[in-house]
Amino acid sequence: MKKIKLWAWGMVLIGLLVAPLAGCQHQSVTSRANQTDTWNKISQRKTLVVGLDDSFVPMGFRQKDGTLAGYDIDLARAVGKRLGLRISFQTIDWSMKETELRNGTIDLIWNGYTKTPARAKTVAFSHTYLKNKQILVSKKATNITSPAQMQGKVVGLQSGSSGYTAYNDYPQYLKRYPRQAIQYDTFTNAFLDLNANRIQGMVIDSVYANYYIAHQKDPQSYRTLTVGFPSEDFAVGMRKGDRTLRRKINQVFTQMAHDGSLDRINQKWFGKPNQISFAAKK
Repeated sequence: MKKIKLWAWGMVLIGLLVAPLAGCQHQSVTSRANQTDTWNKISQRKTLVVGLDDSFVPMGFRQKDGTLAGYDIDLARAVGKRLGLRISFQTIDWSMKETELRNGTIDLIWNGYTKTPARAKTVAFSHTYLKNKQILVSKKATNITSPAQMQGKVVGLQSGSSGYTAYNDYPQYLKRYPRQAIQYDTFTNAFLDLNANRIQGMVIDSVYANYYIAHQKDPQSYRTLTVGFPSEDFAVGMRKGDRTLRRKINQVFTQMAHDGSLDRINQKWFGKPNQISFAAKK
């Protein structure tokens, strides 16, 4: 009995010793991310590591041959070329993106990444380069023509997405109606369930939804609804300590807006010029 008690006390003491060390380690990683400017390190290796969800059409996705394509892929490569840096794209778990950034696994989050007050507490953002909004997508066969008609039905959300955040932060628009919300790792899987009627609606970025629907065999079978969520700004996310990198990316965005390069990328993927004004940005 005494041995058991001694062993138990030993475990308690070890726990008391380890917990502060783990907390200090987390604090150290966070402090380093918030305070260290890594531009010299990045410029020496001549590579920027970009984290992305490689199923997010048309921002960054895998083509049938496995190669990456998308609006953000083209934009990141164009910025990298002007900075004299190679862009290395790394597929990540989107729900862990800020952790990957903080730990130094990636240098940038660049994949239809929405500016939010919550994210701004831990991440530094570039200038906005694209506008977006969260919408509700359904199949016309379900006759959902308003958010209230999701009453008693099942809605799909991507884990860690801005749509998931909007759904929970603004429950008055949609959350009060469905009987269940299912989280998915990718929008692709959510669309599979939508098409099979396992879910009757999904909250998704308008840029993704419009591109995906336009490339389906029967695009007229889908319905998109604006449900009242605030409009969103897409920007590049980086560590707060990377002030030099942030300044340089913003400078390139402004140059590309003024020389027409940004418009050409917009025309390629969306068929219209960019709607963001960079005139007053520095």
